[in-house]
Amino acid sequence: MTAFARRLAGHLARGLVMIVIVTTVSFFVIRNVPGDPMAARYEKLIEQGMSPDAAQRAIEVLYGFTPTGSLWEQYVAYMSGLARLDLGQSLMVPGVGVSTVLFSAAKWTVLPVLVGTLLSFLIGVVMGVYAAIKRSGRLGDILAISGSLLHGIPQYVLALLLMAVFTTLWPILPQGGTADIMVEPGLTAEYVGSLVEYATLPVLTYALAGYGGWILAMKSSVVTVLGDDFILAAELRGLKRGFIFRYVARNAILPLFTILALSLGMLFGGAIFIERIFNYPGLGLMLIDSITNRDYALMGGAFLLITAAIIVANIVADLFYTVIDPRVRSGEGGA
Repeated sequence: MTAFARRLAGHLARGLVMIVIVTTVSFFVIRNVPGDPMAARYEKLIEQGMSPDAAQRAIEVLYGFTPTGSLWEQYVAYMSGLARLDLGQSLMVPGVGVSTVLFSAAKWTVLPVLVGTLLSFLIGVVMGVYAAIKRSGRLGDILAISGSLLHGIPQYVLALLLMAVFTTLWPILPQGGTADIMVEPGLTAEYVGSLVEYATLPVLTYALAGYGGWILAMKSSVVTVLGDDFILAAELRGLKRGFIFRYVARNAILPLFTILALSLGMLFGGAIFIERIFNYPGLGLMLIDSITNRDYALMGGAFLLITAAIIVANIVADLFYTVIDPRVRSGEGGA
């Protein structure tokens, strides 16, 4: 087995253990949340004059299942279903599987998170390099201050400010939903344009929220690299400044790739606040609705998906770093 295969197998094994632990903890925590929507529905049917047996059968037909047995038996049944990739039935959408509801919502989270994070990464990295090189000048000060200000503002505050500016004070962007309900879905310029228009504010929020961290991290990394011996050696050999600039940027950006992959995974959890503010029907808003409606299966599935995203992001970050940094492949950077 190659070193890469052993590294991957180790990550997968640790990731599986982490998923089991998080799933177990979330299962017992969720089951102890006050309120039971199925019991409430059952009592309402009884009040309407239905017999207990008929009400039980109606609940089974409506929700597709009824949790029976002790809490431990329910846990064993849940984990058995999870091993078969069966996350159960949603209570919010009777008769529909949790997996279907999750992926229907997640597709609206992935694109804004991905676009916003990559946009903030690219802009932050470029501006971070300039902030480091021009750190003794006015441009460097302005870039550093902009990064510090945006890095210190919480995501939800940025979202509220953007919503107030672009939907109230200067109403040029829509709020709520994923596209104009008057536009027929399809691969048309009108529908795609509507999707972009409705996703602009969430994407802009992700981009601005991440920009400050990237510019500060890149500036610090570049300043550190500028003091390395190989930069001094390159200058003594008379290499052009453009080549030196490329060497600096290439070496300084390596640690940021790990942070990038991790931030993509973490943002699935952070999407809760942004999607709630913009009423954007993604994974975050769905998680809030599932908590409000005491949809145990959907809550567990959402926590599992967010956990899996973070674990996958960790694995991708480590493996990608192995590919882009020869020192790690040769064992000099620690495997």
